[in-house]
Amino acid sequence: MRRTLIKSATIISMDDTLGDLRAGDVLVEGGRIIDVRPGIELGSGTAETDVIDGTGRIVIPGLINAHMHTWQTGLRGFAANWTLLEYFRRMHAGLATVFRPDDIYIATLVGALNQINCGTTTLVDWCHNNPTPDHTDAAVRGLIESGIRAAFFHGSPKPEPKPGEPHFSEIPHPRREVERLLTGPLADRNGLVTLGLAVLGPHYSTLDVAMHDFRLAREDGLIASMHQGGGPARTPGGWEKLIEAGLVGANVNIVHGNDLSDDLLQRLVDLGASFSVTPENEMIQGHGFPITGRLLKRGVRPTIGIDLESVLAGDLFSAARVALSMQRALDNAESRKASGTIPATTTIPAREALRWVTLEGARMLGRDSQIGSLTPGKLADLVVINASDLNLFPVHDPVATVVMQTSLANIEAVMIGGVWKKRNGRLLVDGLERKKEMLAQSGRRLVQEIERQGRAA
Repeated sequence: MRRTLIKSATIISMDDTLGDLRAGDVLVEGGRIIDVRPGIELGSGTAETDVIDGTGRIVIPGLINAHMHTWQTGLRGFAANWTLLEYFRRMHAGLATVFRPDDIYIATLVGALNQINCGTTTLVDWCHNNPTPDHTDAAVRGLIESGIRAAFFHGSPKPEPKPGEPHFSEIPHPRREVERLLTGPLADRNGLVTLGLAVLGPHYSTLDVAMHDFRLAREDGLIASMHQGGGPARTPGGWEKLIEAGLVGANVNIVHGNDLSDDLLQRLVDLGASFSVTPENEMIQGHGFPITGRLLKRGVRPTIGIDLESVLAGDLFSAARVALSMQRALDNAESRKASGTIPATTTIPAREALRWVTLEGARMLGRDSQIGSLTPGKLADLVVINASDLNLFPVHDPVATVVMQTSLANIEAVMIGGVWKKRNGRLLVDGLERKKEMLAQSGRRLVQEIERQGRAA
């Protein structure tokens, strides 16, 4: 069995026991991390090994993008100037309605490839534009073909109802479709692509639908992820009723949550729910300030997601940096208001932000025993950063270099499950130019079709 040995690199393991190594080695075999320490010697008679000189490189765990609507990749930048209300009207009630399965496929494939290119090894693909099983299968096919590790969160479309049709808030999550996926393409609970549910939640559905969806997730042992915020709730008091029914626990993931009261947020934290913050998009579209600090005060950490490439860039380093910077700014402002001066020291160290996009993402997915850190025995998902690049050199604090200064330009290599997906700054994918052209054609058709129908102002 072929092995990979990265030698003499700076290692940021995100493992509290291993810590950081200024000059360490990482040994990978059989898709897993075998050893992390200085001076690994293989000896004679060992399996064939690919030895890589890590001098001047920083190795970190693969990033985990906790929330992204990858189906919108073909519309990059199209919604950059929309508020959340415009997005609901022009995307969900407009553009989303003219997507074909092929549009979903190519957007998901290229979007996932871009995530790998940017250092993401695990993508939570929150797919809520799948009106038919063909749309769903196209998205899953795109994820599998990309080679990324992914949690496919199966959602539902949100068009304006036609005469005689129920509103989307009144439609339960399709049990039959979930069962089809669990017995078909996503049957392996430990596979490269696994299943979760992108449900409406009490903010966007009736209470009966929310109860149904939460029970469905609980019965099938799946994560139930939902948006929370953006206008008035469809079911006021819905969270309290779900809590009373015993349906809120560690399998519940709340995205955004900007409008949650302090009391309700505390109850959700106490019950073990996880929270995914998409800081840049929340501020751009009008959700409100990210709840990063409110969570930290309650002893829990957020996960971080990109949300929408139709609005902003897909670089998770930038999203983590925005979350960190925004919360430091809020903390500094609070200190000035309370004491007339800024805090004596920073309220959130840079390492915290790196944790949000590695270990915390793994924890949210219930896979922290498998991914999220460079721990021997875990799956070999890692990123190699060229710290000799002009914008990073010299390196005084490797964690600060990674969090505060690293960009796509510095991502030299990406490994998923022991397989290189990017080497020497280049994605290892065939036919990339053809895939890009397919994405461009899809985007043009979608825009032309919706403009022809007169649904995009």
